[in-house]
Amino acid sequence: MNIESEINKELFVPQNERLLVALEVQRRQKKRRSFLPTSSREDYTTFICVSVTNTTPQQLLITKVKQFAGSPLFTRRSQWTVEQLKQVNGINPNKDTPELDLVFDNTVDQWVASSSPEKCIFIQVLYRACQTHWEGKAGSLVNLGKSLQARRKSMAPPRQTEFINCQSKLTRDASSMNLVIYRCKAFLGRVKKLMVARQKGPLRQTGSRGAQRTVGNVVQRMTVALGERGGRLTRAEDRTVRLMHKAQQIADTAHKQVKHNGWIMQ
Repeated sequence: MNIESEINKELFVPQNERLLVALEVQRRQKKRRSFLPTSSREDYTTFICVSVTNTTPQQLLITKVKQFAGSPLFTRRSQWTVEQLKQVNGINPNKDTPELDLVFDNTVDQWVASSSPEKCIFIQVLYRACQTHWEGKAGSLVNLGKSLQARRKSMAPPRQTEFINCQSKLTRDASSMNLVIYRCKAFLGRVKKLMVARQKGPLRQTGSRGAQRTVGNVVQRMTVALGERGGRLTRAEDRTVRLMHKAQQIADTAHKQVKHNGWIMQ
């Protein structure tokens, strides 16, 4: 069972929630806590989790979870609704990086993810979840407006979470293939870390170092191949968007010319 499954089983299932994604993070700027002993300040792992409730109406939640060193248990530390999440800042819109900022109503968290692919998966899943959530909210408001015409003017649409400095391939509709690629990259990254950790330990079998070196080479080649595939996919998506915009411009120009010549009855 991986970490995400363990967190879901221990913390979210008992609360009638479903975990969508969990991201291991560290702060870019450490908060000072001088009242804590030095050995206790960084002796934990932090995860940012996105979950949905199984109740109706469904809620989308962002939860900070910690696992302290030497303990198999996970602990909820903070939780926000998506309505309190004002902004998701991907930091760099041009390339994969592990940094991201989450801006809430009452705080700003600056994080570094365990890897760039893991962060990209997190943003993709969170973006899709937000879109689904806000679309459901909009539908509910429309239905409510039809039944309560007198209060229609007083109902304002909910403020949606803003995604800035995120690569377009993470927030486009055609991002399913990108998500698969990033999941593969993240998996290979975990395998590589595991091999490095094992190399640091005692070797119990003759030839195990050679086997580890072979696996490491395979992981590296697959990572490069996935990166090239992701780059080609992104370039193809960019070309498609440009062609769509160009076709729309041509159609608009033709329509204006037809109107100008009086071929369309006003």
